[in-house]
Amino acid sequence: MRFHRNISFAVIDGLMAIFNEGEYADKVVARALKLDKRWGSNDRKFVAETIYDIVRWKRLYSEIAEVKETNYTRDNVWRLFAVWAVLRGYTLPDWKYFENTPVRRIKGKFDEFSKIRKIRESIPDWMDEMVVAELGEKVWEKEIKAQNEQAKVILRVNTLKNTKEKLQKLLNEEYQIETEVLKDYPDALVLKERANVFMTEAFKNGLFEVQDASSQLVARLLDIKPGMRVVDACAGAGGKSLHIASLLENKGQIIAMDLYESKLKQLKLRAKRNGVHNIETRVIEGTKSIKKLYDKADRVLIDAPCSGLGVLKRNPDSKWKLQPEFVENIKKTQQEVLENYSKMVKPGGKLVYATCSILPSENQEQVQKFLATELGKNFTFVEDKKVLAHESGYDGFYMALLERKN
Repeated sequence: MRFHRNISFAVIDGLMAIFNEGEYADKVVARALKLDKRWGSNDRKFVAETIYDIVRWKRLYSEIAEVKETNYTRDNVWRLFAVWAVLRGYTLPDWKYFENTPVRRIKGKFDEFSKIRKIRESIPDWMDEMVVAELGEKVWEKEIKAQNEQAKVILRVNTLKNTKEKLQKLLNEEYQIETEVLKDYPDALVLKERANVFMTEAFKNGLFEVQDASSQLVARLLDIKPGMRVVDACAGAGGKSLHIASLLENKGQIIAMDLYESKLKQLKLRAKRNGVHNIETRVIEGTKSIKKLYDKADRVLIDAPCSGLGVLKRNPDSKWKLQPEFVENIKKTQQEVLENYSKMVKPGGKLVYATCSILPSENQEQVQKFLATELGKNFTFVEDKKVLAHESGYDGFYMALLERKN
């Protein structure tokens, strides 16, 4: 493979922004891909995948390159880039940035560090210790290995406009994008090879959304029927709200709530593209917003804020942004959210509590704590699903279905 200067510079600039400015990798990559209109699909793929790769393996590459994680100068980032290239078997070009790159030493150090899990899998010490304490060493060993693999591109067919079979045929014939059906995921198609599906007319016309297979299980667990009133209490940009709309067949009502108006604005745009007419967005402005809905919802989805430890393959930079204090604080938020939002479920109604975390302390333990409270005694535990990446091949998720007693 031949390296091009402008493409390589885009990678270095992106990494500098992520490591030193605290920018999110997905935003940086999206910006980088717009830098040069002359770039072809292979050029864009190189920029995106190289940035994500080096972010994912930041600790391992830093240890090999002898770069302190507090010192990501431009020269040091080039050293990480050199480590990445050598370990992938590329021949380095004759550029000043790669002068005196110790190729044999890099390979030797890789072998040495591969014996130490927290360096081999490129994770902070505290994260390794915390998850081992909760999941055990054997499970965590498999899980973090799976979380360091590149995430697959999963589509969720919008059944308000389309069927899975029609979408599969259309993508193949119009865009040469091949997909496979996923067993046990009724609305999902997985791409055989990565492609920019957002540029297709099929996406712009709302025929599908990009949504991980594990995430697609959440709305279905709510046991929704057309005509119901459903509250998505932590809606964000609305991926699950849109799935709920499909399951409701555009009948009934969805109330999508979030603290951030900007996210709900994105949901409105997505809903219009998807042909969804029954979503009402509400910004949460204190307890009044919630009290108005006490005892009024047939179904409530609490997609709770969490550590995100189940989606590291999708958000590798979160390994470095996440702090132990945040994990402890978010557990208190989860308890408060469960207590407050569960009051919106009417007698006989159902509630799903979900996170994209793999920690029992954020998942089943939170549900058990809630059920032991005075308010929680009004609910019955129905079932839960614990999804791990190394078992499913998709994101790590947790979801529990509770029913309010009549």
